[in-house]
Amino acid sequence: MGSKNKLKRFKENETFSNVIQPKRDEVTSGEFALKGKWNADFFKNENPLVLELGCGKGEYSVALAQQFPNKNFIGIDVKGARFWRGAKTAEEAGMKNVAFLRSQIELIDHLFGQGEVDEIWITFPDPQIKYKRTKHRMTNSEFLQMYKKILKSDGVVNLKTDSEFMHGYTLGLLHGEGHQVLYANHNIYKNEGAPAEVTGIQTFYESQYLEINKAITYIRFKIK
Repeated sequence: MGSKNKLKRFKENETFSNVIQPKRDEVTSGEFALKGKWNADFFKNENPLVLELGCGKGEYSVALAQQFPNKNFIGIDVKGARFWRGAKTAEEAGMKNVAFLRSQIELIDHLFGQGEVDEIWITFPDPQIKYKRTKHRMTNSEFLQMYKKILKSDGVVNLKTDSEFMHGYTLGLLHGEGHQVLYANHNIYKNEGAPAEVTGIQTFYESQYLEINKAITYIRFKIK
């Protein structure tokens, strides 16, 4: 994407009512006004709150919001030019139950209050295969403890990925740390029992993977 196009998207994001772009120091200083008040002050209802971490173009957040009108969805990504697509689609469709937050995932416990979130989706994250990159792996122990802080006691996490490595790493970690695996499958499109929102929603890249018969994996779990 050219820099001109990026700038255009950044400018357009600023006009969208569903895009929130706090400054880093506002978040880290504890002054972020929506923390603990997303439903009361932004969505203006008490529906379950669901996050998509590293939402990319926002396709999954928008599709989930369409499928579940009685839930609130927030797609989070550090790259605003990426989620511009999802934000624009949702804005044009007049969807009131989906928003996009530009921030780093590492700051998530500064953005949401304790027990504020009902569910988390992690869709096609970078598997960070090299050992020295493990601290960036979105299902490592540190991230799981961060998610636990913001999740309700019965909150769940969904991991959908095309990476067998990420699937195996996460499953091993979950079992090793005693977390509760509710569902796991390393090829959901070959399994009839997969949840509808897992097989019924496909990102642009996912449909490309399926064309070349690449297996899509899925885990649903609770953090103990």
